[in-house]
Amino acid sequence: MTDDKTQSPAIDPAVAEELQGVPEDFVDTKGENEEIAKLREKLATAEQDVLYARAETQNVRRRLEKDIADTRAYAATGFARDILSVSDNLARALTAIPAELREDDKLKGLVAGIEATGREIDKVFASHGITRIAAMGLPLDPNQHQAMIELPSADAEPGTVLQEMQAGYMIKDRLLRPAMVAVAKKPD
Repeated sequence: MTDDKTQSPAIDPAVAEELQGVPEDFVDTKGENEEIAKLREKLATAEQDVLYARAETQNVRRRLEKDIADTRAYAATGFARDILSVSDNLARALTAIPAELREDDKLKGLVAGIEATGREIDKVFASHGITRIAAMGLPLDPNQHQAMIELPSADAEPGTVLQEMQAGYMIKDRLLRPAMVAVAKKPD
């Protein structure tokens, strides 16, 4: 048998003992070498599969965490849309009260109560990330404004918002309701 430096890859010790003294040319280790190579290939494939599975698990976990965060952030969307009409009606009630009735001592408490309720709704909206969309005097933004009519105007650039018919709102970075607006056009 040759020394350890030139010997073929390790074989089963029991088989090696039986083959002691037999020249290496007569020993067939090719079959064992092929089997070892196949096993190494299978191991490498299994290791790669484990890495892919870990990466996929991590991606699923991240998506779930994002979905949970979005659900928490936007859970009040439906309720917020419904309560916007209450806010609109409150604002209409305030604008419908003429100035002379606002000064009447009998109605001052009522007007103050309606104004306080409006401020409280605005405070609750702000605490839940609901903000009013700016519209007046700005160029029409189809992502936030819904043009209802066009009004001829010599004073404003075409496409500029001249009138806000209904306020629009955002909830965090999403559109809750577009602002319904009247937009300037070139005079006829």
